[in-house]
Amino acid sequence: MTETQSPLTAPEVSRWRKAFTDITTGNAIISLFSVLAAIIVGSIMIAFTDKDVQAAAGYFFSRPGDTFAAIWDSVSGAYAALFRGSVYNYTADTFVRGIRPLTETLKFATPLIAAGLGVGLAFRAGMFNIGGQGQLLMAAAAAGYVGTTMSMPWPIHMLVATAAGMAAGALWAGIAGFLKAKTGAHEVIVTIMLNHIALYLLAWMLATQGVLQAPGSQNPKTAAMPDSVVLPKILGPQFNLHAGLILALIAVAFTWWLIERSSIGFRFRAVGLNPEAAKTAGINVSRVYFTAMLIAGALVGIAGVSQVQGTVTSGFGGDIDAGIGFDAITVALLGRSSPLGILGAGVLFGAFKAGGFAMQASQGVPVEIVLVVQSLIVLFIAAPPLVRAMFHLPDPERKARKLRNKKEVSA
Repeated sequence: MTETQSPLTAPEVSRWRKAFTDITTGNAIISLFSVLAAIIVGSIMIAFTDKDVQAAAGYFFSRPGDTFAAIWDSVSGAYAALFRGSVYNYTADTFVRGIRPLTETLKFATPLIAAGLGVGLAFRAGMFNIGGQGQLLMAAAAAGYVGTTMSMPWPIHMLVATAAGMAAGALWAGIAGFLKAKTGAHEVIVTIMLNHIALYLLAWMLATQGVLQAPGSQNPKTAAMPDSVVLPKILGPQFNLHAGLILALIAVAFTWWLIERSSIGFRFRAVGLNPEAAKTAGINVSRVYFTAMLIAGALVGIAGVSQVQGTVTSGFGGDIDAGIGFDAITVALLGRSSPLGILGAGVLFGAFKAGGFAMQASQGVPVEIVLVVQSLIVLFIAAPPLVRAMFHLPDPERKARKLRNKKEVSA
């Protein structure tokens, strides 16, 4: 120990170094750099599809500066349009109009957060719930049926429809949980089948008078939701942001408490880490599977409720899912199945949805590029060694292997 280093300061340095190591090798940094890598690849695609870049590349060797300037203009213009369409439109003449894109982002994020929580909760319990589409459709059908066929005062009607949607989502997911608990049926196969069943069951409902089809109509669509069942607008009628966001935030807080602070959440995590060890410790693994899927389905049901009672109040058809059921898997993966991580991932994907249209409208960037970026995020998250190699991040597993090898050699 040197003269300038005292015994009291050495542990402090060690703690800071440990904290830095945890940050640079943890799951959060992998998610962050996965998004960054996807955006970089998306930038390359934007540049290659831009007509000005293609024209400048034709005489690259005579005037290379024109090509680089065109690349900068296309990429910066695209992401500036993404920002204006999803966060704040700084070209608007009033603050109200300027902040509208952020409210649209939160509107798109609301069902993604709720559905992502349902997928993430199942992940924590050791199950792969890819039945979000079916659970959302059944929740939408139940909420729509209560909304269009029953008459109650507000807010009772709104609350009953919300409860019906969550119950339908829980019931649909509970089928998969029950079959896994009692027969060992794999939840991936079961939820895929349930997605198809829900899709065609909803199509039948929408084409049948007296169930969901609007009275006197031949179109496969429901009637408009009555005012007594519609979720109120949070910021007034000039914005589309509705109280479904509040439901989603409550769901985030509840899921965090359930996983991190409750005894049932401890059982979920134990079964998710090692079901055999959990069974040996006295945990009823079958009950955990069934209970986790019930709660996961109810959380996905909030997404269906927010769509029917908040976003598409003029009536909905078979496309009410809008890809949310499968996007929720990406949100859960990006959020590392953590409630707060899913909240952030849902807002990010909501920004992609809201800003993608602005990119296409103002810059001519194909909206499909946003979908490619989302898919690349999943790809990079699924390959942490690739992300570590791209950004030269330390690998904690490699260090652990070196320590084990040293111990084996010394032994």
